[in-house]
Amino acid sequence: MAGVRHFAVAIGATCTSGDDRMPKLRLYYSPGACSLAPHLVLEQAGLDYELVRVDFAAGEQRSEDYLKLNPKGRVPVLCDGDAVITENPAILRYITRLAPERELWPSEPLAEARCAEWLAFLSSGLHPAYAHIRRPERYASGEEARRDVVETGKAAARALWEMAEAKLAGAGDLHAAGAALSVADFYLLVFWNWGRGSVLGYDMPGDFPAWTALARRLTELPAVRAVLEREGLSLPA
Repeated sequence: MAGVRHFAVAIGATCTSGDDRMPKLRLYYSPGACSLAPHLVLEQAGLDYELVRVDFAAGEQRSEDYLKLNPKGRVPVLCDGDAVITENPAILRYITRLAPERELWPSEPLAEARCAEWLAFLSSGLHPAYAHIRRPERYASGEEARRDVVETGKAAARALWEMAEAKLAGAGDLHAAGAALSVADFYLLVFWNWGRGSVLGYDMPGDFPAWTALARRLTELPAVRAVLEREGLSLPA
């Protein structure tokens, strides 16, 4: 397994560094953000990649150079040479194509559909609901309107987290897309982590036991443990 190589790299307007020592793959991430998913998958895939931290507190995601790279001003961004890829479903699928021997994308038709279904549900369902709580200023300008966005987001998020739990518990499989590990499992770990965080404050082991069992199984993988430590995230209790 090759794994990550760390370099002191400033955010630039292009993907290429001009330094032959650098890996072709470069992941722009922020600790604990949804970029955790491709970080986990890159590590599990054993690919040689470079991490570039985007400092949200300093507003680097809104800097001129970063917006040239990704006009959305979000993470993750994955660069492969000169190619720039955004959006987790696209990035996760791309990584699996680079390391097909790791079998992180299902080959059986129904399992593949389940994996794609999870990626769509998490990115278009759970993530926007969480964003309404975390970033209400994106959706409303007045203080009263923002408070309403947050409260509505909390209700929507709880319903969606419960829906994900029911789906995992009802399937009764070891992994999200069936019997085998896939990128969907790693993406689910992002939202499990958000569920236990201060924004939502859920009792994940008590209220979401199937999801928590999956999170605990994932942390048996050395790659997952390494990435969580790298991002300063604790292991599931």
